[in-house]
Order: sequence, then C-alpha cells, then structure tokens
Amino acid sequence: MLGSGGNAVDAAIAAVATQGMVAPETCGIGGDLFALVHRPGWETPRALNASGRAGSGATAARTRDPASGTIGRHDPLSVTVPGCVDGWAKLSQELGRLSLADCLAPAISLGIEGYEVSTELAARFGEEAHVYARHPAVSELYPDGLVVSPGDQIRRPALARSLEAIADGGRDAFYRGRPAEDIVEELNGVILIEDLAGDHAEWVSPISYPIGGLMAWTIPPNSQAYLGLATLAIFEMMLPPDDPGHPDWWHFLIEAYRSVAWERDDVVADADHAPLPAHLLLDPDRLRRAAATIDRARTGIWPRTGAPSSTAYLCVVDHEGMAVSIIQSNFAGPGSHFGARRSGFLLHNRGSGFTTTPGHPNEIRPGKRPRHTLSPTIWTDEERARLVLGTRGAALQPQLVAQMAARVVLAGIDVEAAQRAPRWTVADFGPFSEARIQIEPGVPHAAVSDLRRRGHSIEEVTGPQSDWGPVSVIAIDPPVVAAAADPRVDTTRAVILPG
Repeated sequence: MLGSGGNAVDAAIAAVATQGMVAPETCGIGGDLFALVHRPGWETPRALNASGRAGSGATAARTRDPASGTIGRHDPLSVTVPGCVDGWAKLSQELGRLSLADCLAPAISLGIEGYEVSTELAARFGEEAHVYARHPAVSELYPDGLVVSPGDQIRRPALARSLEAIADGGRDAFYRGRPAEDIVEELNGVILIEDLAGDHAEWVSPISYPIGGLMAWTIPPNSQAYLGLATLAIFEMMLPPDDPGHPDWWHFLIEAYRSVAWERDDVVADADHAPLPAHLLLDPDRLRRAAATIDRARTGIWPRTGAPSSTAYLCVVDHEGMAVSIIQSNFAGPGSHFGARRSGFLLHNRGSGFTTTPGHPNEIRPGKRPRHTLSPTIWTDEERARLVLGTRGAALQPQLVAQMAARVVLAGIDVEAAQRAPRWTVADFGPFSEARIQIEPGVPHAAVSDLRRRGHSIEEVTGPQSDWGPVSVIAIDPPVVAAAADPRVDTTRAVILPG
C-alpha cells in the first residue's frame, strides 16, 4: 500500500484485513478494532473506538450459566456488534488516501487464490476442531472435514465475497447486507438488524502521561490500556536503576503493575457506566498514592484495606511521518462459538467482558460496550511520533507494553535487543492476589534469587512464550527509523522500505 501511493492508514487497513483472512485464529471482520493515528504537527493523536455494543436481546436473564456471573464463549451473549468494519470505513474515509476497495484488495486476492496455512492457524483450529469443524462459516479450514496442517494451501471464497461486498458497498454492505442477516440468524434474537445498522466507531479523546521525556498516548476505557501507562509512570516515580538486569528493576516494574492492576475489573467499563472518568485513571496524585504503597524490599498485596486469548496488533509509519497504532481482535483465539454461516467469518466473544452481577459497572445491558483488553500506544515528542508500540495478549497487554517501553524509552535499549530480552507475566491481578510470576529464560540469576527473597513466587518457563507477544514496535529518531519483529512468533514481520 505504501508503495502504491497510500499512507499509513491505508497500509494499516490493508494489513489488518489481510490478517483477518490469513490469521482467523486472531482477528477478523467479526471482531472489534481500536486505533491511534498521529500526523506531524498534531498536538494530540486521534483515537478511534470501534468496539461494538451489546444487542437488544443481551440481558442477564438469557445467560446460559447464570450462577457463575460470567459469560462463556459458548453463550450467544458473548457476541456484541462487531465494530471492525465500521472502524475501517471511518479510518479510510477521514484519514486514508486510497479507496477502501484498494485497501481490501490484497485480502480478497488471498481468499480467492489461496494462501499457506501458518503454524498458529493449524494449531488453534486443530485444538478447537470439536467446536468449528462442522461450522459452515469456517468450512474451508477443514477441507474434507480434516484439520489443516502447516504449509497446506487453503482458499476462503466466502470471506472474499464478503470483503468484495464491503469494497463495493462500504460499511452498509456488512451492517445491512448478508453478513448482518447471518449474524441475526445465528444469535437468535441477541442482536437485531437495528442494532447492527447504527454507527459503532467513534472518535474519542485519548488519555496520556509523560514518561521518559515523551508523551505516551493510549485508548481510554472501555479498554484496559491505561494500565500500561500507569505502570510505567509509577515505575519512573520509584527512580529505578538504569540497568534492566538489576534486581530492583524487576521488582519495581512488577510491583508497579500489580499496584494498579488489581482494580481493573471494577474501573474499566463503558465510559457511560465507569465509576471514574478516564482522565482520573492517570491522575498524577492517584499514581503517586499507588507508588507509595509499594514496599521496595517485599512484594505486596493490593488493595491494602478491605475492598489465552487472541488479537492482531500492528503499527505503521509512512514516509511523511504519519503513524498508526492499530489493534483488531476476536478475543479468545477465533472468538465465540458462533459465526456468519454464508459470509465466511467467526464472531468475537467480547461480550465475555460483561458480568451478570447486578449493579456492577460491567453488568450486561443492551447498548453497552463491554470491558476490553486492547492497549495500543503512540509516543510523541514536539508534535512528532517517536514510538509506536502494542501487542496481543489479552490481560497481558499492559504488562508487555510496559516492559518494552521501559527498556526502549527509559533504559535506551535498541528495539532489536528489547525484543530479545526475557519477559515476565503476572497471571493473577485481581484484589488480594499474590505475586505469582512466570519468567522466560535469560533473566539474570541474581534477579531471580532476589525476587524470590522479596516474596515473589517465581516459575521459570522452559523457553520463549509465543503467547507473550508478538510485541510490535517502531522507534523514530529522525532520520533513523528502527523496527523489530518479535522472535517468539513466526507470523510477524518488520519491514522498512527504502527511502
């Protein structure tokens, strides 16, 4: 797209559309999308929330497991209106240079002519053959009823036809056409045609915090993205050592995350129902109070008083300095157990971010947006983008963003080395959770021993973890642009075009 006269927005749309075609284990037109876009000279990036809302029939009384308070992938309530196509249309119309049809052409071509199955696609749809092998929406992924293998050639003509209809008729071809009819039929009253026909993507005000001399920007709730910036802000307040191998670096960063992550499920919700306005989530006084609760010598438990998943992230910077941080997701791998039968795609399960608990900010109701995990970022300096960063990983996203940004922005490590550096993850982050940490090989022995001494429960995993990424990152220090692919995943690339 960039070589054909398009800009970063055109390239981003083309790439995520292609991901939905060749990597249905991560995303597709049955899912949601968020994006940040920045042009040189802009004081503030533009932030797009293209997450859909619960349908007219989405009430707790219809849940299949009322006692649990949760909504599983097998439940039609797990499907909210897919916002992805609406997001593409709005980005293309307002900020793109090429037509939406131009941007969708590569994905359409792959669907018609075929492509090679990746290791990840084969593994995920092999694991879930009991769910999807008989579903017409993805019948091409099970030729002759068999699971595909890495390297097999497959075609997806039904999805290609849906994309062709969108290329010709715009968003209405999806939200008022055959795909809409398929969604309504599949969900049996949870989502109605009227729910789909409305506008879903909207420009929102991004939230930000100054970190390491740059201004870090991200998406406000209904997504959890503030946690990555809050973690880094608290970490910087603790005056960490310059050396990422120092034991304090590891303890401070882990505890900075844990000191705010415990609250996620109670404060991240539809903006109209959230208990705190978005800007207060990154209020400096609030973050200083969190930093003050951290014991530098011991791991903590929060609050102090009573009280995998799958996604496709990518970033693009064009030769004019326009930067796009875009993320598209079906949530739990391929998404829900439901799909658009004639239209060739599965539906996400973002409704699993709701609860059936009465009075909770995320209580399921028609017209509400669910709690989201998507956490794209853009970092600016004097009205120019300097870093574009994000990842897949559901609840892990803020942890992975914080680790990469801490190395690149605060420690000054180049992006190639930062991608290779070992990572940690915290599985438990709710109230009163303990510090159970998993770490990749390569963490200095002294740091591991020290973390255990400070009370962290450490599990050393056997090798790099593909689910802890892929992190995607572009660093811009004019005239130098650096990008690096995550070595943990074989379906990711970093490309720098000449000139």
